[in-house]
Amino acid sequence: MSRTGARKKSKTQSEDRPSSKELKHLLLLWQFVRPYKLQIVGAMIALIVAAGTVLGLGRGLKALIDQGFSSGDSALLDQAVFVLFGVTVLLALASYSRYYLVSWIGERVVADIRTAVFGHIIKMSPAFFEVTRSGEILSRLTTDTTLLQVVVGSSFSIALRNILMFFGGLAFLVITSPKLTGFVVLVIPFVLIPILFFGRKVRRLSKDSQDRIADVGVFADETIGAIRTVQAFSHEDLDRGFFSSRVEDAFGTAAVRIRFRALLTAVVIVLVFGSISAILWIGGRDVLEGRISAGELSSFVFYAIVVAGSLGAFSEVIGDLQRAAGATERLLDLLAMKTDIAAPEKPVSLPKKITGAISFNGVGFNYPSRPTQSAMVDFSADIKAGEKVAIVGPSGAGKTTVFQLLLRFYDVQKGIISIDGIPLRELDPVEMRTHIGMVSQEPTIFSTTALENIRYGRPGASEEDIYAAAKAASAHEFLNDLPEGYNTFLGEKGVRLSGGQRQRLAIARAILRDPEILLLDEATSALDSQSEMAVQNALDNLLEGRTTLMIAHRLATVLKADRILVVDDGKIVASGTHRELIKQDGLYADLAELQFGAEMNPSVQAPDQSSGTHQSQVAS
Repeated sequence: MSRTGARKKSKTQSEDRPSSKELKHLLLLWQFVRPYKLQIVGAMIALIVAAGTVLGLGRGLKALIDQGFSSGDSALLDQAVFVLFGVTVLLALASYSRYYLVSWIGERVVADIRTAVFGHIIKMSPAFFEVTRSGEILSRLTTDTTLLQVVVGSSFSIALRNILMFFGGLAFLVITSPKLTGFVVLVIPFVLIPILFFGRKVRRLSKDSQDRIADVGVFADETIGAIRTVQAFSHEDLDRGFFSSRVEDAFGTAAVRIRFRALLTAVVIVLVFGSISAILWIGGRDVLEGRISAGELSSFVFYAIVVAGSLGAFSEVIGDLQRAAGATERLLDLLAMKTDIAAPEKPVSLPKKITGAISFNGVGFNYPSRPTQSAMVDFSADIKAGEKVAIVGPSGAGKTTVFQLLLRFYDVQKGIISIDGIPLRELDPVEMRTHIGMVSQEPTIFSTTALENIRYGRPGASEEDIYAAAKAASAHEFLNDLPEGYNTFLGEKGVRLSGGQRQRLAIARAILRDPEILLLDEATSALDSQSEMAVQNALDNLLEGRTTLMIAHRLATVLKADRILVVDDGKIVASGTHRELIKQDGLYADLAELQFGAEMNPSVQAPDQSSGTHQSQVAS
């Protein structure tokens, strides 16, 4: 499948996600809001006081007009203005408290959600990441949580305030003029109907817009992560076009959403303020005929504006609430996912030091993304404590799968894998992995300093231990030569280091970890001859007394092994020493000729297994 086709398929998978249609999903946020009850109570009190003071302004306006202006008494006017100013100050204080507390709660809740989602995601098994786009996860951690911050820290408070203002204003309208209130009540359904109609459209478009933004993030993340490949194949212009297409899709969807939301606001304004105009006309005639006072009409218009404004503001907020409902559902769906690899309720505890004996007994395994294709079939092998075993086989034979299953990144469908006689399923995978060290052919270097990259092998290790590990891996010299030594920032994925330097850094990390079981995926493959010799000596010391599995691509690795397992189509087809397997003239002999050809020589002598020495002699 082409890169473009894969992305189209990924986009379809994104569109297949269930969309949220209910604001009730926002109630699921309560589990994160609940710890901050004191701040919530304070915010609610401030909210009620602020709403109450706004509603009180209408009564103050009536008193100001009827008692201050109409009576001609300047003392009453002074008193009315003073009370009005006092109410205004109270409103300002209440609004400050509400804004601060609600915004604080929003930021705190979103921080907790981000931490919870990330903490949950990194516990998921690799099977989860086979079917889930990393860019989509990043979108959930950024875009969706930002939506929730807007809702919890602003929109939800505004919605509550406007609900209070709406019903409070409606109550004062009834008190002021039941006749005019009846007219307002008749108009309200005509305002609510377009809110509900357009709101449903905005909700669907909001979900589509979020999906398109996620597609943009996924494409950018993948392309930037492979920038060297992109540039090596002169793919910049083509990828720029692909990215622009994704951006335009997101913009187009957002533009439609904005148009409907703007239309919703315009319709509400026309209906609301058209109704207020009608109220002024009807109420003005009542004032002229003496049925109500000028102060009462002014108060009624004030409350009508409050009711109308609260409806208009709610129509603005409802879009945010609907978008956040979908974001909440997706985030909590992530949190609800169960990892395929979990510790049993009562895991068996491993001793502080294990012997490192490994057993594969009749193991059968299919990768989740390839359920019909067997990656391992009736795989059985017993590896003694301290034994060094090389794994050789053609590409796709299942060599890497051995490592994946031993680290329990996946659970086998058949058979048992055990360490020190204890099945992996009975162990806590986190505890079990502390006894395993791994150096891969393409080591992972984190975007931090060299010191912290090595310390990753054993958090809390002293600088002296780190320096010792680096020296053992022949990394100390080049690390010291960096601009800031061990404290030099290595760039994303260690881009400031050469391939061989990254490999030695990974070896130093494994040496620092000091594991009883070591997994090596041809750890010296990226080194030059001089560095390889130094690192081989370091590995000789590292391998001493440890159970070691080595995926072999070079003759030097094979000759270090006590035993060689030849793997093909997920099965062990031969086992023995280099000399024994060469004599069998089977798959191993063919692989040796192809894989080790340049290193093989008729005068190369296999190691003397009986004496336990590993030496090769090449005739001059």
